[in-house]
Amino acid sequence: MTELTVAALQLALNAPDAATNIAAVTTLVEQAAAKGAQVVLPPELFSGAYFCQQEDQELFALAHPLDQDPAVAAMRKLARGLKIAIPVSFFERDGHHFYNTIAMVDPDGEVQGIYRKSHIPDGPGYEEKFYFRPGNTGFKVWDVFGARIGVGICWDQWYPECARAMALMGAQVLFYPTAIGTEPQDAELDTSRMWRRAMQGHAVSNCMPVVAANRIGIEANGQSFYGHSFITNEWGDFQAEYGAEETGVLVATLDLATARINRAGMGFFRDRRPQLYTRLVEDK
Repeated sequence: MTELTVAALQLALNAPDAATNIAAVTTLVEQAAAKGAQVVLPPELFSGAYFCQQEDQELFALAHPLDQDPAVAAMRKLARGLKIAIPVSFFERDGHHFYNTIAMVDPDGEVQGIYRKSHIPDGPGYEEKFYFRPGNTGFKVWDVFGARIGVGICWDQWYPECARAMALMGAQVLFYPTAIGTEPQDAELDTSRMWRRAMQGHAVSNCMPVVAANRIGIEANGQSFYGHSFITNEWGDFQAEYGAEETGVLVATLDLATARINRAGMGFFRDRRPQLYTRLVEDK
């Protein structure tokens, strides 16, 4: 595969019922496929409003096993009909355990496997440690349309180790579904610039494209989600981007062959010194 056409979806997801939110995502997925997208990325936990703003044990009822989740079922049917791949973010229940999970749905509508979010935030407005165990799958990459993609989830996107691990596993494009917005403890703090720069940095330091999809709109307690979804090339340059209010589909065709040549030429993987990095895996 020398080229891959990708899409990032941006929309509000604050309808009170999952069916309405899933239908809204379905409409945009269909639009993305009509524009030639082969891999379509919806935002994180798109079945409903971002429920992790506060700790409420009643909200564990939103979780489903992989084979019973309505978002996964809807996207499997859609992927099969449109012959596209969709990383599907959902709240997973596995026995007595709960995870923030991606089901990687392939163009046949089959689930290639799952990735469970590795880095779990805990702070005002983002109380995810109450709901999710840290992922136990390790980082994952997936083969779709002759390319290999890596998928992290939201808070994972701040960690260069996650991006580099997926790159070392052969990823050629990095995808990050997201739910991020205002910080309730500090009305003056706008992380949207840093959010973008962190992922642009992953693109540059791994010399590979990055795709990020975020929600928009105002949800419970006035928390506003800031969008700014984007697609970069291997240099971290925007190929497509939204601001804080647009609803729609970003589509870009990525030149993976040129990215591969540029990646080799930059020498980042040639010049790695992993024997010097043991400090990175010390738990202190």
